[in-house]
Amino acid sequence: MQTLSVKTDRRTQLVDVTAQVQKVVASSGVVTGVCYLYVPHTTAAVTINECADPDVARDVEGALDLLIPARGPYRHSEGNSDSHVKSVLVGASQVIHVEGGKLVLGRWQGVFFCEFDGPRDRRLQIKVVAD
Repeated sequence: MQTLSVKTDRRTQLVDVTAQVQKVVASSGVVTGVCYLYVPHTTAAVTINECADPDVARDVEGALDLLIPARGPYRHSEGNSDSHVKSVLVGASQVIHVEGGKLVLGRWQGVFFCEFDGPRDRRLQIKVVAD
């Protein structure tokens, strides 16, 4: 397993980490297999979405902030309750097929680290397993 460091600079931020994940896949030597991604944080997540237009990531950030506002009727009183809810909805893991030593993603797809309680120094754990 390898760990990718991700530094965020906003409270809510989607960071395109596709190239970094692909580097880990390439260095693994795995030609055909699976890439597991896991975020070991309760206020962050990982997702796959469009990476060709940066406005899509900003739209996702804005939509999540509208759906799950920072100030709400939350019982958790540390000021980041919305971040926990966003993390649950987006999810802490992804699985991507590997073929030809590369991630199998759609034409417009990319891998995004999702920060919901930044700015922070975060980690994304990556494990590449051969078939």
